[in-house]
Amino acid sequence: MAEVHAWWSWVMSVGNARAGLWALVAHVDERCRTRRLWWATAVVQVTSFVQIAFGVWLVAVDDIEVDDLHLFYGFVAGITVGLIYSYRSQLAHRIFLLYGFGGLFLAGLGLRAIILPPT
Repeated sequence: MAEVHAWWSWVMSVGNARAGLWALVAHVDERCRTRRLWWATAVVQVTSFVQIAFGVWLVAVDDIEVDDLHLFYGFVAGITVGLIYSYRSQLAHRIFLLYGFGGLFLAGLGLRAIILPPT
């Protein structure tokens, strides 16, 4: 499971970075504002929760010792997805910026967690 968690961290990080960049481009180029952008964004944000679940499995079932900061990054990633979603109505006029910078922030959290391994 540790190998899956390590591999999936790249899926989560790169996926959120790509979706975030796509949303930022869509902010300035209307041709990029497609339904596929929203599907891609939803899928990569779900990968954040899958990654968190893998991490919880490692701690709870495999009894792996984890650095507190590594746990913090996972917790913040889950909260970030919720915050992005909760602000979508209030920031409807800047929705592409919200999801663009939100995706990049999630990618950054993932990359930081990769640099700081769990043990």
